[in-house]
Amino acid sequence: MALNNIGNMMKIMNAWNIFKRNHPKFPAFCNAVSKRALKEGSIMAITVTTPDGEKIETNLRIKAEDLELLKELTN
Repeated sequence: MALNNIGNMMKIMNAWNIFKRNHPKFPAFCNAVSKRALKEGSIMAITVTTPDGEKIETNLRIKAEDLELLKELTN
């Protein structure tokens, strides 16, 4: 079981490295967000635009319980 977890972690790390290569500004954005904007009460807005122009949007107000998970995701 532990070897499976290591294999999954390696896949995730490899995928993240490829993602960073493809989108080099995104890690800096995550760093800025984690240092300046991840606070209780901040509003996070997310918009995804499909290739044909359809927009799917949402937002959420960050709660105290969300902070640990969000900080982990931005690291």
